[in-house]
Amino acid sequence: MRVLLFLLCFSSFVLAAPSGSGEYDIVPRTVNFIIFVAILFYLLAKPVKSFYLNRIASISSRLEDIQKKVLESKNKRLEAIKSLEDAKKESVSAISLAHKEAENIAKKIKSDAKNDMLILEKAFDEQQAYESRKMQKDVIAKALSEIFDENSLKQDDIVNIILKKVS
Repeated sequence: MRVLLFLLCFSSFVLAAPSGSGEYDIVPRTVNFIIFVAILFYLLAKPVKSFYLNRIASISSRLEDIQKKVLESKNKRLEAIKSLEDAKKESVSAISLAHKEAENIAKKIKSDAKNDMLILEKAFDEQQAYESRKMQKDVIAKALSEIFDENSLKQDDIVNIILKKVS
């Protein structure tokens, strides 16, 4: 600040150099300039100083706010990474659980299909046996009706006919 004041005073000496008429009014001009600078300093020192202090305070508060936001964003990022890792772990466990459930369902379907096949085979065998008995009864009934319709046959002929029809 003093250097600036000195330069201002020195520049006033250069500007107030004699014009060649022999009049030297440098001293009154210098005194007037110093008084002017002092008045300006007195009037502007506090507002300029408070302006700069307020400016520094506002920049400082904005910097603190930015640092808080950066810290919050880092924390949110870490939380997001942690939740992502948790989600990955849960997805892996869900996939393994789904595979196990799919295997269990496949085994159950396979065993149900085997049971259904056994039931169908048993029903088929029973139906086949029923149809076989029905056919035998029909053959025997036809043979008997033929025998009884034809009264001219003998007992040996009847037995031969029955044996032929049955076998």
